[in-house]
Amino acid sequence: MNISIRSATAGDEAAWRGLWQDYLTFYEVTLPDEVTAATWARCLDPAHRMQCRLAFDGAELRGFAIHHAHCSTWVVAEDVYLEDLFVTADSRGQGVGRALIEDLVALGKAQGWHRLYWHTHRDNAVARRLYDTFCEEDGHIRYRVTL
Repeated sequence: MNISIRSATAGDEAAWRGLWQDYLTFYEVTLPDEVTAATWARCLDPAHRMQCRLAFDGAELRGFAIHHAHCSTWVVAEDVYLEDLFVTADSRGQGVGRALIEDLVALGKAQGWHRLYWHTHRDNAVARRLYDTFCEEDGHIRYRVTL
């Protein structure tokens, strides 16, 4: 695979929505269309913190990484949360996920971010094999209160 990575553009919407639906199916989640539309609009808005990087093999979209920077009480520079990472089923194990994370690491170094972090389900063994090559999990457990 010859992977190229770039920021999402308006013309990528149909392809991204296809992968987004596959991502939601993977996690067994259904979201209202308005949430998907808002996510896409945020990703395209250069003034918004949320951004989306897309991985292509030629013209074929193979994966995405949605991330956003935020301030921290622990450091001066911004932290970046990788909220959503997804690679098509037929592209897994071929370096697409690694390329997306490495792209964010390079982008972060260039923009002066302090750290990049993400979560995954404890049972997501395939993804964890990749993630463990970047760093060890830090022992934190996420708590989420729906408001």
